[in-house]
Amino acid sequence: MNEYILLFRHENATGKVSPEQMQQWMKQQMDWVNTIIAQNKFVGGTGLLFDDAKVVNHKKIVTNGPFGDIKETLGGYIVVNAESAEEAAEFAK
Repeated sequence: MNEYILLFRHENATGKVSPEQMQQWMKQQMDWVNTIIAQNKFVGGTGLLFDDAKVVNHKKIVTNGPFGDIKETLGGYIVVNAESAEEAAEFAK
């Protein structure tokens, strides 16, 4: 069995959704992760905070965030055990 990483996109939804909508989305995320855990395929993962974003450019200069003008950022990841990349991709559906 191999480990694969599933990456999540993040769009800053602050002020765009209600707290109830955010709670519903979080529940959907947790339910999804729990189905992977139930199959003993979950290795680990975490969400990444948009407000703490930093960029290091090729000149090794670090720029602090937040970067509100960025439409999509890396929002988090999970690592799963799977027999193939195809099986790992099925988790994302």
